[in-house]
Amino acid sequence: MRCPHCLSMDDRVIDSRTLANGESIRRRRECLACGFRFTSYERIEEKPLMVVKRDGRREPFDRAKLERGLSRALEKRPVSQLTIENILNEIEDEAAMVGKGTNEVPSAELGRMTLHKLYELDKVAYIRFASVYRKFESMDEFVKEIERLESARGGD
Repeated sequence: MRCPHCLSMDDRVIDSRTLANGESIRRRRECLACGFRFTSYERIEEKPLMVVKRDGRREPFDRAKLERGLSRALEKRPVSQLTIENILNEIEDEAAMVGKGTNEVPSAELGRMTLHKLYELDKVAYIRFASVYRKFESMDEFVKEIERLESARGGD
């Protein structure tokens, strides 16, 4: 570590402390050349999870964007904010596992995960989200999806 006072590269660590739930380390250092004491911090540099869009563009995963989509689908439905938070956490964790090696997750996979969670939670919210995600353009597409839901429920 370079001394901010004399620019020497020789120093020694006097004290180390873990900060922020183990996410960073604070080190007190002393320059061996001039005796100046200074503090340095170490943090793990994580690459952000990237979402690969249908057209090939990449953008950072945005939890708030996913939350807006879920909130719209669940608007005026009997679902608590805590449940929405839990779904968000589950989707984010699952996406991180999918993108573990490359730090990338396809947007189609995020949509599939969200649809799966909504299907289990609330069928109306599922239809709302599916209509936007799958770009329904006619009433027939809504009817077919509802009929598919009804036939799946009849099999339970």
